[in-house]
Amino acid sequence: MSVELAVLRTALATVIDPELRLPITELGMLEDVVIDDAGQVTVKVLLTIAGCPLRDTIVADATAALRQLPEVTGVSVELGVMTPEQRTALKAQLRPVRGIPFNRPDSLTRIYAVASGKGGVGKSSVTVNLACALAARGLKVGIIDADIYGFSVPGLMQITGQPTRVDEMILPPVGYGVKVISIGMFVAGNQPVAWRGPMLHRALEQFLTDVYFGDLDALFLDLPPGTGDVAISVAQLLPRAEILVVSTPQSAAAEVAERAGAIALQTQQQVLGVVENMSWLEQPDGSRIELFGSGGGELLAARLSQTVGSAVPLLGQIPLDIALREGGDAGLPIVLSDPESPGALALWSIAEKLLKRPRGLAGLKLSVEPL
Repeated sequence: MSVELAVLRTALATVIDPELRLPITELGMLEDVVIDDAGQVTVKVLLTIAGCPLRDTIVADATAALRQLPEVTGVSVELGVMTPEQRTALKAQLRPVRGIPFNRPDSLTRIYAVASGKGGVGKSSVTVNLACALAARGLKVGIIDADIYGFSVPGLMQITGQPTRVDEMILPPVGYGVKVISIGMFVAGNQPVAWRGPMLHRALEQFLTDVYFGDLDALFLDLPPGTGDVAISVAQLLPRAEILVVSTPQSAAAEVAERAGAIALQTQQQVLGVVENMSWLEQPDGSRIELFGSGGGELLAARLSQTVGSAVPLLGQIPLDIALREGGDAGLPIVLSDPESPGALALWSIAEKLLKRPRGLAGLKLSVEPL
């Protein structure tokens, strides 16, 4: 055949491992590729583990990539499994240094800790939709569902699969282009999680050290309501995390939410801004009914600005939207399923403000010395 093996390998370089989000050619998964005189290609691919849940996806993608070459008449994909030594080399390649990668001096990941003073304000829905909006814009995004007792992110994103384990490394499932990890993925059925503070800290620490997220542009943490153990653990484990406070228009809710943001004084974190949810119900004639009052978001932003001593903006107001509720129930984020709805437009507006804060070296200490 006139086609060179380099051409075949180039085609296979477009095949992305669904969990690691890197080409199989870079991961050492491509063991061999040959083509005979009739144009039949045989590919040998090594899976990270024998029970890889996405093996069929890899086979289909490799077949499609090679079928595009005019010289190829047929494709056969043979699957094998990496040896322990090959897996060790892969883990060393992906994570050469143990610890929390987002704390390394060269990490450019923006970390958003989404907090609220109390439950029921739509914090998880805001987290999921903002993450999916950024991913839809081409950013590499992850979510840690840190609400251990009230985990809901997998359901909001229609993720039913469990993470894949490569020895002690955990590969998070991907939904709508977002890598997600949640304690709900390790709990059978709808069993409650009854853990004390030290176990909560250890679970969050394991999510940050053992889960392979890769190089992210943005990492969202869906925190439990209030200022308890998890909020303190996040500050200890991720000191660079910025707090995004979600509240409703009620003045009483704003007072409670102020505590969630004011914790930044104790933890030395930055309060990124306030998101007001359930701001109003828009009528067919364009008028608005403010079911929960008004002004709570502005009041909260003003109070937090005074408390932390720096400007805390009101990033946006999200109206009550039936499509938003329906999307949450169906596991379809509204920013993707109904992007022109009032709720989605408000969420997109907030996401665009986050997009204007690109990764960079601002605030990082560089290891440079004058000559």
